[in-house]
Amino acid sequence: MAGQEGDSGKKAVLQIFGCSVDKDGKITVERRAAFNALINPVGYDHTFKVNYAQRKVAGGVGGEAKFDAVKPEQIALKPLTLDGTGAVPGRKIPVKYQVDALRKAVYGYISEKHEPPIVRVVWGSLGFFGRIENMKFEYTLFTPNGEPLRAKVTMSFTGFTSAAEEVKKMGKRSPDLTHLVVVRAGDTLPLLCERIYRDPQYHLEVARFNGLTQVRQLEPGMRLRFPPLA
Repeated sequence: MAGQEGDSGKKAVLQIFGCSVDKDGKITVERRAAFNALINPVGYDHTFKVNYAQRKVAGGVGGEAKFDAVKPEQIALKPLTLDGTGAVPGRKIPVKYQVDALRKAVYGYISEKHEPPIVRVVWGSLGFFGRIENMKFEYTLFTPNGEPLRAKVTMSFTGFTSAAEEVKKMGKRSPDLTHLVVVRAGDTLPLLCERIYRDPQYHLEVARFNGLTQVRQLEPGMRLRFPPLA
């Protein structure tokens, strides 16, 4: 992957941009706060993960695994070399400055938000919004007075999606949104929970949420709210 090329045939360079999110959830890439790699990483891993809730029955060996949530995507950049020896023609930049630029882009503390910045990682066909999860510098070459001349960096990022985008993805049928349901003849609380949450065992929680004292009989025309799953 180190030789990825863009549409123009020019070698694509890894770039990391700082981003901002407005009150409506729109993400804006701040190109002035960018890190441009002199040497591309060896490659990267792109991980997708789904969580399942295991419901166990007392005395049983196991239980049915029910879908719980889709976890944020993750990417992990394999070793990225920061070189200050001048090995890249015309780009002799001290390693210290490269480290500072990278840390500022991905690890700089945003005091007003009390959280690391959202970044956009771009490399060839890769375009990923996320936040830094971990970053490790390994210094491998030094000047006689101890100044680093080369470092290897490994980083991993957890995907970020704004609240507005999350709502769009979930859609109106998602169990993560509050539902307002008008009871019809023949409806029962377990049946409605199965329809909305895919699990009838939530019926007691829904009854408490709606202040119901009778869970067996529902009157047609009643309006019930089904809250997001915790």
